[in-house]
Amino acid sequence: MLRMRPQPSVVQFTKLLNVVIKMKQYRVALNLFDEMRQSDALADEYTLTVAINCYCLLNRVDFGFAILGSFFKLGYKPDVTTFNTLIKGLFLDDKVVDAEKLFKKLLTLKLCEPNEVTILTVINGLCKAGHTLTAYDLLGLFEKTSCKPNVFSYSTVIDSLCKDRMVDDALQLLAKMIDKGISPDIVTYSSVVQGLCNFGRWKDAKDLISEMVAHKISVNVVTFNILVDAFCKEGMVNEAEDIVEIMMQRNVAPNTVTCNALIDGYSLVGQIDKARKLLDSMPGRCADGLKLFQDMQARHVFPNLVTYNTLLNGLCMNKMIAEAFSFLHIMEEKGVSPDIITYNTLIQGLCKNGTLEIARILFKSLPSKEMERSGCAPDSVTYNVCIQGLLKRKLLAEAKTFLDEMNRHGFSPDATVVSMFLDQLKDEGSGYYSSESTDKC
Repeated sequence: MLRMRPQPSVVQFTKLLNVVIKMKQYRVALNLFDEMRQSDALADEYTLTVAINCYCLLNRVDFGFAILGSFFKLGYKPDVTTFNTLIKGLFLDDKVVDAEKLFKKLLTLKLCEPNEVTILTVINGLCKAGHTLTAYDLLGLFEKTSCKPNVFSYSTVIDSLCKDRMVDDALQLLAKMIDKGISPDIVTYSSVVQGLCNFGRWKDAKDLISEMVAHKISVNVVTFNILVDAFCKEGMVNEAEDIVEIMMQRNVAPNTVTCNALIDGYSLVGQIDKARKLLDSMPGRCADGLKLFQDMQARHVFPNLVTYNTLLNGLCMNKMIAEAFSFLHIMEEKGVSPDIITYNTLIQGLCKNGTLEIARILFKSLPSKEMERSGCAPDSVTYNVCIQGLLKRKLLAEAKTFLDEMNRHGFSPDATVVSMFLDQLKDEGSGYYSSESTDKC
């Protein structure tokens, strides 16, 4: 570009820089920037900030600060966008303390007035780095500036508090933002609902849903699914069904995630018939189905691999192995390819049910080239499940063969397998295995 006559202007250089940056070719963009500095085209504030951003995205925020020096040499004053870029770069480089210091310096020295991007950059960076309480405190500091924190900043801190198991603090902050006239959105409420469910505070979670409705917040399927999933994991399927009824009343269509959660819940409490009916009520099967999901087919909710794996797990847990294999054939007929989780579930069910011969046959089918291409090669779980099944039947020699094969494939036995091996070796009271063999455990 330096050979072009006349040489490109700063505007043309900057346009080209933006095209290259959109392609995420940051090093190429910086090479262009260097060419520009060697030409007669003087870089302006925008171009310098673009260069700083490139260095930050390459985790070289130190070079970004070097470019900042060029601002002053050229008589430019860096604006809030420039400082936002540097703050974000420091967070990207895991220099959390430096990012916080730079932000506070902006305020104390009045280098620039922070904007909404500044606030969100600092809050988001601190929360991602695990400095939630610092972010919480900074919200108060931001309130004293001309640019107040918005719903996104509050939601970020609330979500981080919930993930840090400080749900009561999150509820207090939720109340505080409402008092300040900032309306929480669906993201804010969903974070708190998830936090409450994680602590088994079901009533509080349901009350919060009611509060959302009262505030005319449009509760979506994601928020409802949080409650349905939480209830099902605790075996509280009746409560989960109540939530689904509310969904239907509010014209929120349950999706595959909803169905997977319910199937998991029914399987957990041994209500396999309900789980089967629910799966049957989804497209591809013709049955009456669960009452709550009579219109599921019209809503285009399709069972996926997770749905089938969940039901297979429930069937195996309830020793309904024949039913499980029946559903394996059904899912294949419907074009849903089993994965290694599917086969691990079936092998574990067979081992627990004492049908080791079928488990052996199924295991031997996995290493085939066709199985490997479909992602069904045996993994660590497969070997551990098989070895546990063999050891429970006191088949030490065969378990040893599996252990050797497991080691050859680079997998390690889990703590349960190691413990079972050691217990049975003590019971044998012999040197059946060499020290080398037991070391593999």
